[in-house]
Amino acid sequence: MHAEDLRRPAQPLDLEAAASMWRAYCGAFPEAVAAAPEYTVDRFGDHAQLADELLDLVLFGAKRATADLVDEFVSRGDALPRIGEHWIACDGSGAPRAILRSTDLRVGPFSHGDASFAAAEAEGDGSLESWQREHRRYWTRVCAARGASWSESQEIVFEHFSVVWPPEHRDEAPSAPHGR
Repeated sequence: MHAEDLRRPAQPLDLEAAASMWRAYCGAFPEAVAAAPEYTVDRFGDHAQLADELLDLVLFGAKRATADLVDEFVSRGDALPRIGEHWIACDGSGAPRAILRSTDLRVGPFSHGDASFAAAEAEGDGSLESWQREHRRYWTRVCAARGASWSESQEIVFEHFSVVWPPEHRDEAPSAPHGR
């Protein structure tokens, strides 16, 4: 049996707990919320273990970027993220653990993933080679799961973010995001 066969599926997102976390953040930073009042609730990865591993890199490490296929957003019926937008990141059990705020976005093909972006994602050894290898595997897997195939020419959303909540994990006080 392969390790991939042992993956436990992620549990449903706890939207009620996410709304409660959002209310606490709103009370602490009403100006940041006024600038971007909507939020999404999501998780990293495609299974519980990966969601937990990547969220730990956010909360206890240097992960401040993520990448996802434009086609994945479309297949879920989700709009692409916007600079300044908030999203509540949940763990594999569906529990909300952090509020993230998009600070920089760009869309491009796989070849636009560079060493700087790989380092900001902070996965594996942080190298571009590791980023390329693991994302090829990941996007091949998630596309296959929805009956599609992946190619390096597909558009990818390259997103940088900051952690704005909870206070013990906050990068800095929320402020207006910067553009390119």
